[in-house]
Amino acid sequence: MRKYIIRRLLILIPVLIGISVIIFALIHNMPGDPYSHMIDPNLTQEDKATMLEAIGANDPLPVKYYKWISRAITGDLGYSIRYQEPVTDILKRRIFNTLLLSVAAFILSAVIAIPLAVISSTKQYSIFDYMVTVLAFIGLSIPAFFFALLMVKFLAFDLGLFPISGMYSIGSGYEGFKHFLNVLHHMALPLIVLTFISLAGLMRYTRSAMLEVLSQDYIRTARAKGLSERVVIYKHALRNGLIPVITILSLSLGFLLSGAILTETVFVWPGMGTLAFQAILNRDYPLIISCTMIFALTVLMANLFADIMYAIVDPRIRYD
Repeated sequence: MRKYIIRRLLILIPVLIGISVIIFALIHNMPGDPYSHMIDPNLTQEDKATMLEAIGANDPLPVKYYKWISRAITGDLGYSIRYQEPVTDILKRRIFNTLLLSVAAFILSAVIAIPLAVISSTKQYSIFDYMVTVLAFIGLSIPAFFFALLMVKFLAFDLGLFPISGMYSIGSGYEGFKHFLNVLHHMALPLIVLTFISLAGLMRYTRSAMLEVLSQDYIRTARAKGLSERVVIYKHALRNGLIPVITILSLSLGFLLSGAILTETVFVWPGMGTLAFQAILNRDYPLIISCTMIFALTVLMANLFADIMYAIVDPRIRYD
C-alpha cells in the first residue's frame, strides 16, 4: 500500500504540470487584458502599456509559463493584480472558509444520505422509498444557484430566520462561543444548499448499490441461516454496498470545493469560490490559475483517497 501511494503521488506531478499548461494557455489566450476592465480617464494608453510590460503581459506564452512555474515550485504563486498582494497570502485567508463549508456539507450529506438510502432500499416500493426517490430527483434536477436564491427568498427575506450574506456580523464584536454561533448562523443557508445538492446523488447511488447487493445469493443464504435482518443489512449488505459509493463520496468532496463557486457567490461567503469568481471578472490571471490548480489538486487527491478506501472496505483489494 505504501509503495502504491508513493507511486500515485509521483504520478500527480506530471498530471499537475499538464493541467497547469492547459489552464495557463487557456487563461492567457482570453480576449482582453488584466487592465481592460479599468475605467480611469487619467489612465493613458502609454501608462497602460507600461503596466502591462511590468507584469510581463507582452512576453511570449512559453516565457510567461516558464516564469510562473519556476516561481510556483518555490511556493511563490505570483502577485494579485486586483488585491495588490501575494496570491499565497490571499489563499491562506480564504481556503479555510471554503474547507469549513465544504467539509461540513460533505459530512452532513453522508450522514443523512446513507441511512436514508439504506432504509429506502430495504423498504423498496414503500411510501418512504417513494419520498426518498422524489427528494433525490429534486436535488438532482434543481440548479444549485436557483435553490440558493429560493433559500434567500423564503428563509432570509420572508421569514428572516437567517442572514442573507457574509460569514459573520460586521461590527458585532462577538468573541469566543458567541462568535462561533454567529458564524454558524451565517453558514446555515449555504450549508443547506450544498448539503441538499450533494446528498441527492449520493442517495441514488447508495440505494442502487444496496438493491444490487440485497439480490445476491449470499444475502439469501445469510437470511436462511437465521441471522437477524439487522445483521444481514448492516454487517453483510452495507459493507459490500458501500464499495461503489466510496468513489462518489471521495469525489464529492473535491467537487464540493470546486462546485462551491456559485453557492459562495450567491451568499457572498468569503471563500475560494467567491475569490475565483472575482478573479475571473477582473482577469486576475495569477489568482485564477492558483484557484484552478487548487481545485484540480483537490480532485486528484480525492481520487487517491477513493483508491485507499477501496482497500480498507474490501479486503479482497490489494495494491502492490
